[in-house]
Amino acid sequence: MSELNASNLRKEHGNEGPDLVGLTELTSPYFMVPPSGSTGDRPQNPEKGTLRFNTDSGSLEYFKGDTLGWETINRYSPNLNGGARGLFMGGSNPSGATNEIDYITIPTLGDAVDFGDLTAARKQGAAYSSRIRGLYFGGVTPSAVDTIDYVTISSTGNATDFGNLTTVRLGNPGGIANSIRGLSGGGEDPSNTDIIDYITIAQTGNAVDFGNLTAVKQGVGGGGSSTRGLFGGGHPGPKNTIDYVTIPTTGNAADFGDLSQARRNMGTGQTSNSVRHIFYAGNTPTVVNTIDYVTIATLGNAVDFGDSSGVVEQASGMASPTRAVWGGGNESDPTMINTISYVEIATTGNTSDFGDISSSIHSGAAGCSNAHGGL
Repeated sequence: MSELNASNLRKEHGNEGPDLVGLTELTSPYFMVPPSGSTGDRPQNPEKGTLRFNTDSGSLEYFKGDTLGWETINRYSPNLNGGARGLFMGGSNPSGATNEIDYITIPTLGDAVDFGDLTAARKQGAAYSSRIRGLYFGGVTPSAVDTIDYVTISSTGNATDFGNLTTVRLGNPGGIANSIRGLSGGGEDPSNTDIIDYITIAQTGNAVDFGNLTAVKQGVGGGGSSTRGLFGGGHPGPKNTIDYVTIPTTGNAADFGDLSQARRNMGTGQTSNSVRHIFYAGNTPTVVNTIDYVTIATLGNAVDFGDSSGVVEQASGMASPTRAVWGGGNESDPTMINTISYVEIATTGNTSDFGDISSSIHSGAAGCSNAHGGL
């Protein structure tokens, strides 16, 4: 290996640097500044492994490939009072729609604790989250709304108004997020819709059009990684299709594969780590205990993971890098449950008992966390 010492390297013509071929070692007592720019300035079709600094997110990112897109490089260990935190937001209890927010510490076991309240009692909405903020959007109050609320996950307290969706949304739309964006897909407005819109989580404001699902549907399960978002199942049908989008871009969803069983009203929340997404139980239209999963970076059909401890639909889901958790739901309308169950994402198998939520939240409750696979 040869050694080259220089303070500035340029090609003979133009502003590009020379090509470095073979094993090249760069050392300096100071620092190296990579290329930088906004998300919109990303180069088109770069080489795999291209490295740059994203001025929008304030982080390094690299290009994984044509279908996988850009991956943010994070040095982050979600840790809050012993571990990652998950929220149960809104939904219904035996008295009707609720504004309750509960929280759990995902790596431990135990009952949920009161966090605060939404700005209004709502059901049939959904949620997405970054490491900092958890957001609940849409739902019924009893009128359909386009409201987006947010909380700071590391604290406790009541939600604050964030902005509005592009249209009113109920019917359990799917919610997905990475550290920058939150996307909502499907639901009712009040007819079944294929709308996908997005927000920038760190800023308050209204949602912007992203594109469309492959079909109109409500009761959609959402999740994914930092680059790829999935919307699975739904109604009318129920459907077995899984759609995917590339979160940092905009555009219409494409076909990913199929669920092992056509279902709607699966666990609402991003129950993914960076590798796998898990689809939980639901309605075929018979309420079932099916759990299946996909490998997010590939395309293909879902594979059997195990079974929930009982049949359940409309549960609230959340995840850490290792554990997926679901709480509440209903065994059959109007029979509600308040149990919380979990699985270890890297394995397969049936759920285990985690604890209980503070009330029998069911229809339209939504879950989120500060440690899911999109972060």
